[in-house]
Amino acid sequence: MNRLARGLVPLVTAVFLLTGCRHRESSAGQFANAPVILITIDTLRADHLSVYGAKLVDTPAIDRLAADGIAFENAYAHVPLTFPSHATMLTGRLPYENGVRSNIGYTLDPNAHPTLPRLLSEHGYATGAAVSAYVLRRDTGLGSLFDFYDDSMEVWESATLGALQRRGDETVRAGLGWIDKVNARPFFLFLHLFEPHSPYEPVEPFRSKYAASPYDGEIATADAILGRFFADLDKRGLYDKSLIILAGDHGEGLGDHGEAEHGVLLYREVLHVPLIVKLPGRQLAGKRVAAPAQLVDILPTITSAVGSRVPDGLPGMSLIDLAEGRARSERKVYSETLYPRLHLGWSQLRSFTDSRNHYIESPAPELFDVVADPRETRNLRAERRRDANALAGELSKVPLNLQAQKAANSEEMARLSALGYLSGAAVHTTGPLRNPRDHINVLARVQQTFVLNQQKRYSESVALCREILRDEPDLVDVYMQMAGDLRRLGRLPEALEAYREAIRRSPQLVDSVAIEIANVELDLGDLKAAELNAQQAMKTDPATAHLVLAAVAEARSDLPSAEREARLAAGPEDQPNVPALVMLARILASQQKLNEALPVANRAVAHAGEEGAHPVATAFSTRGDILARMGRTAEAEADFRKEIERFPDSTEAYVRLALLFASEHRFAEIGPALEAMVKASPKPATYFLAAREMKDLGNEAGARAFRSRGEQLAVELQKRKQ
Repeated sequence: MNRLARGLVPLVTAVFLLTGCRHRESSAGQFANAPVILITIDTLRADHLSVYGAKLVDTPAIDRLAADGIAFENAYAHVPLTFPSHATMLTGRLPYENGVRSNIGYTLDPNAHPTLPRLLSEHGYATGAAVSAYVLRRDTGLGSLFDFYDDSMEVWESATLGALQRRGDETVRAGLGWIDKVNARPFFLFLHLFEPHSPYEPVEPFRSKYAASPYDGEIATADAILGRFFADLDKRGLYDKSLIILAGDHGEGLGDHGEAEHGVLLYREVLHVPLIVKLPGRQLAGKRVAAPAQLVDILPTITSAVGSRVPDGLPGMSLIDLAEGRARSERKVYSETLYPRLHLGWSQLRSFTDSRNHYIESPAPELFDVVADPRETRNLRAERRRDANALAGELSKVPLNLQAQKAANSEEMARLSALGYLSGAAVHTTGPLRNPRDHINVLARVQQTFVLNQQKRYSESVALCREILRDEPDLVDVYMQMAGDLRRLGRLPEALEAYREAIRRSPQLVDSVAIEIANVELDLGDLKAAELNAQQAMKTDPATAHLVLAAVAEARSDLPSAEREARLAAGPEDQPNVPALVMLARILASQQKLNEALPVANRAVAHAGEEGAHPVATAFSTRGDILARMGRTAEAEADFRKEIERFPDSTEAYVRLALLFASEHRFAEIGPALEAMVKASPKPATYFLAAREMKDLGNEAGARAFRSRGEQLAVELQKRKQ
């Protein structure tokens, strides 16, 4: 933070209405040693809940909590993005103070500010967390804050969306399992549910009941999960004695101002969130508070309630004090989104919300009366210039304090894209920045490419990417998306050019994209280029870089170097890189180190087979090859068949199985094995591979037949392209 920003922070804190801080002693320690549970529901708009006057969806669990607690009618998030919003809750600091401005390119420094879990830990609490989405994975900096942090979602290259989140019931099970191990200690549990984040896929019976509004069906799904969680707390005798806070981290656009989801715009639909505080013994049950509340109030609420240390200079206050009328000044809630600036090169948006007005700072500033016009349909800035100018003046005192994004690796970028977020660094431009609202339709088209990719409609995604880039040639995320699609289509030279164009447009991506370029160069057979790019990628993705270098060395028949690089890529014993183990086993086998290779292959298969893990291509076929070399042919055949079962369109296991049949003189089974291969992967290259294997095994007639069919298919495919 620069000297000017440091000087402004105390002033800004004063602006933020926080005179209630000096009255915290009134509620301090009132609930000493009470169990504390913070529940966040991702992407939850307040105005879709019956607690906030809606008649859209049945939410008996949330209704129960509100009846037992205090409902804050006008609570606001500070940023409409998951990771930055949770950072505000857990630090009690605004985004420009805690340094987390987007879902990617930032980490939370656990030592920069006191955090809620560490403050409670100092006070004797056990601290645990269970989260439901990749966005809150432990290496964002959040994991180190807690004694226990469960983010068990295994992710991998081209992971589907389902692998980047988990159902709330699984998260609740993890949280309850930890509670049961805490024994008599007071505890703090942070529980994060990803429903109703997009894509909206409610479970039955809510899928059918809310067929017209899947978003509401997801809310009902989350509420049912909460209902079961509260019932489990009841069984343990914990519900009544616990301090439970429920909050949305941000809302969802749902098209109200042109934004389908969240992150780019800063209207009330993405900022107004549910906030409910249930006190032990149901104190203040049923109370409703109209005064503005904010998510940074959560930390001082909990710390003061249980009697732990409350850091000085916080921009929030105890919600209990607020409910009991001890806030003496008009509160103004600060919110921001830097997402359009960081990822699109458009203007950032910032705002203040008080009990009546919402002022949005942008290239075309807006003022809304949130009491008379809660859906913010009428901009009153021209009519109420005095109010607008006063809020603009106060907002100008808040430091932007824009920290540069850190380089992310390509897999992080791909995973955030799978969740619908832009992740590339925007092109640096000069001159006036665009107003996000005027260009929000572009984002919808970009996100549609993500959807097409998830549906494996790669050709359609490429076509849409090209359309977008004709009008918006600087959108680096679109180049990245198109490059990935082209690679999956086997159009490698085009993919390479798309990656290079992304770097030309946004040079700060050079380290992030290097590993993708290295993989494409490896596939194209340019070993020197692959090696140079893998070395470049060491800064952001060393494990994958070593894996590429192992493949380069293997292709050069430098097996000792390949073995060394594969060992460097393999990672720690307890959390190994399974593809690196597979490669290491293969390289050891190539050196005839079969007794070393088999235990490595066994480890790879074991880790790939763990509950919740994803299958890894060639793990079983590599072990099968080692077993075959050792003469354990029955076990080898079983592994080849397991590989085929898991990856039916991969060719390696079929070929190895055919070779095994030949070694055992089971010649009649070779043809059917290769026929199964071309049926599973009906491409000219697969037919030509089958022909080569037949020729190598001495079956010239079979080789000619496969080759002829492959040539015929190639002609047909060429005609279709024309």
